[in-house]
Amino acid sequence: MQSSYRLKANELDEKFIAGLKETYKDKDIEIIIYEVNETEYLLQSDVNRQRLMQAKTNVDNKTNLVEIDLEDL
Repeated sequence: MQSSYRLKANELDEKFIAGLKETYKDKDIEIIIYEVNETEYLLQSDVNRQRLMQAKTNVDNKTNLVEIDLEDL
């Protein structure tokens, strides 16, 4: 069985640990922790990467921008 949990470090609490213990009972488990880089994650998909790069180009060139009046929100 393999599970993946994604949460902020300050969300780790006794309830989370209790849930792990209940799920895996007396089995050996391995816990691997790594910091998530949102930019890397978003750039993994070719389609996402192209959209983000195009959006960056649009901002850099001040083209295809949408203006929103905050009063309208």
